[in-house]
Amino acid sequence: MNDLYIGMMSGTSLDGVDAVLVRFDEAGRPELLADHALPYPAEIKADVLALQPRGHDELHRSETLAARLAEIYAQTVGELLAKSGLQADAIRAIACHGQTIRHAPQDGYTIQLGNMSRLAELSGIDVIADFRSRDVAAGGHGAPLVPAFQQSVFASPDEKRVILNIGGISNLARLHHGQPAIGFDCGPGNMLMDAWCLRHTGQPFDDDGRWAAGGNIHPPLLAAMLAEPYLQQPPPKSTGRDLFDDAWLEAKLAAQQSMPSPQDVQATLLAFSARSIADAILAHCPGNQAVYVCGGGARNGALLNQIARLLDGQRVLPIETLGMPAQLIEAIAFAWLGWRFVHRQPGNLPAVTGAQGPRILGVLHPR
Repeated sequence: MNDLYIGMMSGTSLDGVDAVLVRFDEAGRPELLADHALPYPAEIKADVLALQPRGHDELHRSETLAARLAEIYAQTVGELLAKSGLQADAIRAIACHGQTIRHAPQDGYTIQLGNMSRLAELSGIDVIADFRSRDVAAGGHGAPLVPAFQQSVFASPDEKRVILNIGGISNLARLHHGQPAIGFDCGPGNMLMDAWCLRHTGQPFDDDGRWAAGGNIHPPLLAAMLAEPYLQQPPPKSTGRDLFDDAWLEAKLAAQQSMPSPQDVQATLLAFSARSIADAILAHCPGNQAVYVCGGGARNGALLNQIARLLDGQRVLPIETLGMPAQLIEAIAFAWLGWRFVHRQPGNLPAVTGAQGPRILGVLHPR
C-alpha cells in the first residue's frame, strides 16, 4: 500500500487552501515532501461568509459553493502534483478538511463544505473527508482534532509544552508528560483582527501587527470582550464564526460610551486575542514551560510579544523550532487523520473533544 497522502486545510481565516504531500512510515510518523498554497478568489470568500448566518436559499447556495470549492481543491492537488513530479496514482488518498460554514455541535452537527465526490472525480484520487461529524455523533465537539496529531509528533518527556495554533480561531494542546493531553479553542486568533484591518485599511491582515502596535488599547472595550461567557467555560469546548463574528464586535463597540479610533480598536483586538490565549494557558496548563506557535498568527510579532509578556517565565517560540513549518501543521495533521482512517485507527482524543470514546474519523469517496 502506498503511504503517500495529500492533506488539505482551508480554515476560518479564509485566505485559501494549504496542501501538503506527506509520506508516512509504518508507525504513522510524517515526512513532509512538498507543499502548495492556493489563495481563495474574493468571490469564494464572500460566498463562504454569506453562508455563516442563517439566510435565504441556503441549500442551493451551499451546494453550488461546494462544487466550486471542489474545483479549487482539485486545482490545488494538480498544482501540488506537478510541483512534486508525481502522478495521481502515486497517492493513496487526499484527506480534505473542507470549508467550515457552520459549527453547531450543541445542535448535533458541524458542516465542512466541499463536494468531495466531485473532488475524487476531478483528481482521480480517493478522498477522505467529513472528519468531524463522527466525533459529534459520539457526543463530542468535533474540534479541535489537531491535538491528537500534535501529541503523536511533539510530546516530550523532558519539557512541559503547549502547542498553540493561531488561525482564525486560536486553539491549544497541552502536552505535559504523565498527564492526559487536553486541547480546546481559546477564542479568536486572527479572525476579528483580519476583518477589522480589511475594513479600515484595505489590507487582508495587519502585517506583523504593526498597525495594532501603533494604537492604544481601549480598556473598557477590552473588558467587554473579556467578559464573553465562552472564555470562562471549561474544556472541552470549541467555537468559531458562529459566535465571534462582525456582529459580536459591533455589539461590543455599540455599548461603549466613547468610540475608540479604528487603530485603537485593532490594538484592543490584538490584546484580546493575546489575553484569551494567555489566560487559557495559565488556567489549564499549570507548570507549563514552553509554548510553540503555529498558524498564521505565528507571523504576527506584536501578538507573540504580548503573549510572551503575559506568560512571564515561559518560552514562546515558533513551531519551526520543533522541525515543522508553522503554516502547514493543520494540513499535515489532516493528512495524518487520513492515514489513521485508512489504517482504521482512531483520530480523536476524547479528553479534548468530549466524545464518548475514540472513534475512526472520516468518510471515503472512492476515485
